[in-house]
Amino acid sequence: MSRFSRAKKVHGQTVEGRRAVLESLRAGREIDHLIMVEDQELGAQLREIVLLATEAGIEVQAVSQRELDSQSHTKKSQGVIAIVPDPRYHEPEDLMLMAENGDQPPMLVMLDGIQDPHNLGAIARTADAAGAHGLIIPERRAVGITPGAVRASAGALEHVKVSRVGNLNRTIERLKELGMMVVGLDADGDVEYTEADFTGPVVIVVGSEGKGLSRLVRENCDQIASIPMAGQLSSLNASVSAGIVLYEAFRQRR
Repeated sequence: MSRFSRAKKVHGQTVEGRRAVLESLRAGREIDHLIMVEDQELGAQLREIVLLATEAGIEVQAVSQRELDSQSHTKKSQGVIAIVPDPRYHEPEDLMLMAENGDQPPMLVMLDGIQDPHNLGAIARTADAAGAHGLIIPERRAVGITPGAVRASAGALEHVKVSRVGNLNRTIERLKELGMMVVGLDADGDVEYTEADFTGPVVIVVGSEGKGLSRLVRENCDQIASIPMAGQLSSLNASVSAGIVLYEAFRQRR
């Protein structure tokens, strides 16, 4: 990689892993520069990364494996890291306006206190696949768009818009005023998830890994939907629950 410049000290957020970096480039995200392990063999993904970066005028810096590892937050960089500005968040109303340009009514996913970046990433990946128009996350006591979440999303967080809000309950009230139905997911639900109506403008609320929906958020939901279970456990992983219900919504909205 002698054609690449030598690395400088990293300042800014990182996107790590070949798929995540590639999706960042494909999405046209602002990237300050890339760092890659020098003299590594370029497979198909790395070649496309270099090509897209070159076309976009993005500097590619060569580093040793040790230096790349020292700058990696996830320790799973797969030989490439993109240095990017801090994540760009959107207003919830903006997510609705973006959705109205399509042929489906808005479908948003609200995360009530998800703290594991892998769960956030997995939910974002499913939300993108199922046609959701954005995620809403709280500012406090919850994970944001971290390098681990971006990597776990396999690049989906480069395509799914995210809103970070100070108060979930006030946001729910605002979205209701705009005509959205709010459906929370909980083991003790009013209806089974297949009986809920996801065909109109809807917000699907997923609770935290340990406590589920917080009390006020649950009370503010229009409906609580449950997933029936036959085994000994009482609940599913948050990202699994979200995936099941998002694909039921996708089925109803097709």
